Amino acid sequence: METGPRVVSAPCHDRRVSTADRAFEAALYDTGVTALDTGASLLAADPTADADVERRGREFVAVLWRRGWQPADLVRIVRRELDDVHVRLAADLVRAQAPDDRPRSARWRAQIEELPGTAQVRADRFTHATAVLELYQLLVRLPALDPLEEPRRPRGSDSRMLGRIRALLAKAEATGYPEEAEALTAKAQELMARHSVDEALLDAQAPAPDAPGACRIGVEPPYEQAKAVLLDAVATANHCRAVWNEALSFSTVVGFEADLEAVELLYTSLLVQAQSALATAEAAQRKGGRKRTKSFRQSFLAAYAHRIGGRLAAAAETQVSDDLLPVLASREVAVGAAADRMFPETVSTRLRGVSDAAGWTEGSRAADRARVGERPRLP
Repeated sequence: METGPRVVSAPCHDRRVSTADRAFEAALYDTGVTALDTGASLLAADPTADADVERRGREFVAVLWRRGWQPADLVRIVRRELDDVHVRLAADLVRAQAPDDRPRSARWRAQIEELPGTAQVRADRFTHATAVLELYQLLVRLPALDPLEEPRRPRGSDSRMLGRIRALLAKAEATGYPEEAEALTAKAQELMARHSVDEALLDAQAPAPDAPGACRIGVEPPYEQAKAVLLDAVATANHCRAVWNEALSFSTVVGFEADLEAVELLYTSLLVQAQSALATAEAAQRKGGRKRTKSFRQSFLAAYAHRIGGRLAAAAETQVSDDLLPVLASREVAVGAAADRMFPETVSTRLRGVSDAAGWTEGSRAADRARVGERPRLP
């Protein structure tokens, strides 16, 4: 696996070697059991090194951007591998590096706006230096990622339409009635499909047609396989392609900007609703004398993902009339070509742990309650 940037340090006998150099040489690239403590002790004893340490952190972040990472990716991996204090330190570095960065897309800027709050300054310099070095240890070891393709001609989204979709999904997440939640989700998917068709028609009439882009969406454990299947179902229903990276806990979704926004919104909402439905199903199982099991939860989520995919596809199809098929077909070809270009080699993964019949049945029932009926076609 390719590793991250190394700090070039002068030999220790050179008096010009900075405290940061010596601390980094000890803590970031030495695998000894006392290496981290040695580096933290050096930084804790020299407050004048703080600015240099922070500058090096901004450089590490800038290198990661050149290696295909984005702010949300960085926060996600730090949260997975370390603790909340490291997440906030990473967020501070991203914000500090942003003024020196090149112009970025609206999606990138939104990721920065959604960063966690600022890390609190610790009175204990050694503890703070240890946390900083632990974060930097991770940053310099992260592998390169495939760069994401940005749309050639980004266009502002219909904020009113997206606002309505978000409101529907928020109501679906808040209600305590599964039937109402899934009916609201179906309505949201209908609006997403309408939004996608409107964008497709505008694009087809534009002098320079838009091109597909891509975004990464976290697929966190536990039960990440079933969650990846759910995301794939949502992506497919919204004319996108999803490619799962199990090692780094995310899927890359390729599609046109309006569709990518729809996928992000709906996947997050469906995941919340699936967890709520799962909790209800498990409560019923416990009343019947059955204990919670990993296989029940895995099978429930797998069945939910499988069945909800068909329901979402049906809801999307009702928005497409015959004369719109050529426009959408050309966009799907463009999405497929972009995905193949970004990921020339992919493999299929067999879903593991789907062995609980009761879990599968309950997950299917949760998806079947969705009211995805016939909707009027768009003119």
